[in-house]
Amino acid sequence: SILSADFGRMADAVQSLTKWRADLVHCDVMDGVYVPNLTFGMPMVRDIKKYAELPLDVHLMIVRPERYVKEFCKAGADIVTFHPEASEDVAGALAAVKAEGKKCGLAVNADKGIDMVLPYLADVDMLVVMTVQAGFGGQSFKQECLKKVEELARIREERGLEYIIEVDGGVSSKNASLVSASGASVAVAGSAVFRAEDPALEISQIANCG
Repeated sequence: SILSADFGRMADAVQSLTKWRADLVHCDVMDGVYVPNLTFGMPMVRDIKKYAELPLDVHLMIVRPERYVKEFCKAGADIVTFHPEASEDVAGALAAVKAEGKKCGLAVNADKGIDMVLPYLADVDMLVVMTVQAGFGGQSFKQECLKKVEELARIREERGLEYIIEVDGGVSSKNASLVSASGASVAVAGSAVFRAEDPALEISQIANCG
């Protein structure tokens, strides 16, 4: 997650992620309404795309994301996820992302259950389970949230679905094995990477935890 990078040197940060052998560039978009913080929007995503060799995983923490999902796709997002409780047209927003030829997904905040995503499981490419409360980087990992990952992994197997499960929030090499064991295959790490003495080693340890 580039939320923990130096915003004044974003191009360097994005290029470094390739050197450190990350798989995705996770972009946290916050509007100060759905969450009490502001980050960046389409222009920053567009500029990041110029320097990114890796796919852009854009996580929208904004109200009424259906208004902007197409624009984020056009700006360079390869995956667009959002929170269903913040949307007035979840199905429409997912369809709009797919119409742009991109992957779509839904996010479950740390204080929410999985009920709101259940009607859309056949329509999503990715489910994001937050292990912190959406809105700020650097929070402590909430291990209890992994129960939601386990349940979503069980449902995926039971129904023969193929969505990817991503865990986002407080992830590091210290807890990545728990993330993997719960059924997730994508781990988002921000502070753990950008504040590490050896970011490449931290990414490697996270990636090889399972």
